[in-house]
Amino acid sequence: MGKRIILFLLIIAGVLILTNYGMTPRRVGVVKNSTYDAAADGIQASVIERAGTDGFDVLIEGRSLADFDYGVRLGNNMEVCCSEKFLEDIVGCSINNYNSGVVTVERKDIKIVYSETGDSAKVFHDDEPSDRVDFDGKVFENDAGDKYLPVSSVLDDLGYETEYIYSRRAMDFRCIDDGRFLPDQYDMRKRGRVTPVRDQGIYGTCWAFASLGALETVLMPREEIIYSVDHMSKNNDFSLDLSQGGEHGMSISYLASWHGPVLDKDDPYGDDTTDKDLPAVKHLEEAIIMKKRDDDTIKGAIFKYGGVETSLYLELPYGGNYSPYYNSESFSYYYDGAERPNHAVVLVGWDDHYPKERFRKTPLHDGAYICKNSWGDSFGDKGYFYVSYDDVNLCQETVIYSKLSDTDDFDHIYQSDILGWVGQMGFSQESAYFANCYTAGDKENLSAVSFYATGDDTTFSVYVVRHFKDKKSLNERVLVGEGQTRYAGYYTVEFDEAIPLDDGEKFAVIVNINTPGSERPIAIECDDGERTRNLILSDGEGYMSLYGEVWHKAEKSDCNICLKAFTKNRDEE
Repeated sequence: MGKRIILFLLIIAGVLILTNYGMTPRRVGVVKNSTYDAAADGIQASVIERAGTDGFDVLIEGRSLADFDYGVRLGNNMEVCCSEKFLEDIVGCSINNYNSGVVTVERKDIKIVYSETGDSAKVFHDDEPSDRVDFDGKVFENDAGDKYLPVSSVLDDLGYETEYIYSRRAMDFRCIDDGRFLPDQYDMRKRGRVTPVRDQGIYGTCWAFASLGALETVLMPREEIIYSVDHMSKNNDFSLDLSQGGEHGMSISYLASWHGPVLDKDDPYGDDTTDKDLPAVKHLEEAIIMKKRDDDTIKGAIFKYGGVETSLYLELPYGGNYSPYYNSESFSYYYDGAERPNHAVVLVGWDDHYPKERFRKTPLHDGAYICKNSWGDSFGDKGYFYVSYDDVNLCQETVIYSKLSDTDDFDHIYQSDILGWVGQMGFSQESAYFANCYTAGDKENLSAVSFYATGDDTTFSVYVVRHFKDKKSLNERVLVGEGQTRYAGYYTVEFDEAIPLDDGEKFAVIVNINTPGSERPIAIECDDGERTRNLILSDGEGYMSLYGEVWHKAEKSDCNICLKAFTKNRDEE
């Protein structure tokens, strides 16, 4: 691609010079004197400067992606540089940033390694150096800190070709392979993307180890943090002791409420103490919940984002080696019975060719997921084991912690659903409106909301009401955003423009949601027996409506609406 742009610029430069000599009916050569060189260099510098600042309109098969803010820039040598977001989301690459400065880009059996010195990059096929000559690998960042990687020389290796459309200042990318970006084998351990194996001991805390084990991988290998299982298992607001177990809904509500995560060193596991006032060190903004198995999506999430939390039925005593379903020599497990899941693990890789003969009981097909357990490193393969693709429980429900932010994303959280998504409410229709009302502090801008999509392919619209007086005010709502989610889960929607709130102003946030196939699309906090003994309904003012016209008080139905609001402090002179 770089060569095409340079050729085009030289042609333009030649045309500009020819115009100085007047029109001529015959083809003549261009004398490449200093004027020619200066013109070519000047045009190239102008295009680089403009593209480096403003970027290009990005097209896929001729269709613009301008609304998605995917960045493409030109480097100093006319090298096409794509943002990490574009390479992940569109090209299907796995990108890893290491503290040394090395950046790796992987797709199928291709790996590109950008050196810490920034002066070259190497291409590997199946982890073996290719015959390709090293190329200029200068990585750069824009003012917002977004990283751009030069890819002109390797786009065909990554399954794409591109064309620069000068008249539109656009870059058109076209897929030239089958579009499948996943390798047959992938192991996060080999890429420094997992934290150490830990041991749950005598407690039923596998759910917390699995949740935080997956969460810890989201920012790796650039940032390795060990989060406190002790704090999550003791400060999640559900009334369950450590022997009773738990599930991912408890983990998500704990994280979404900013109760955590906290650092393991500040609240070590198994010491019988905890500090509920420890501040969260990160904020969870998104967690995808897949309620049915989709191996391509699960593998893609591992490949691009990190470990995936799931559960299985493990008929194996804690720390033991014998089970009719476990092969202790190959560390492999396959269950085909009728029992429901009883243990949570983290998926950290896969092998499509893992021989079915390695399982004690032979499944129908080859292939296995690599699972990180919480029984210490003396179990299995240093704490890991292989589970057959044919296992009846594995991946029937999975959680992908897909967006984790620093704590400066927002300054304040407004919420009344500390227990999170416990039940569902609705009007026997796929769509409904729901709202929560809050009172602002001083000098705050309303910046985002978060809520749960209770099913796949949910569409939503977000509204705001200023100076709320009573439920009639909800009909004066103003649209501030809309979108769609592919899977159920917890989602944060940040507004394009923050809304300044008056000091002490009462405001409302509203979501209109449509979840295909659901009769109760609204996620609610409600009574669910002994485990929700700590439920508090007096802390909320929520409303529900079928068409957004007649509103019903949520608390009169013994529930709180799962709809949070987030603000940022406003700097004023």
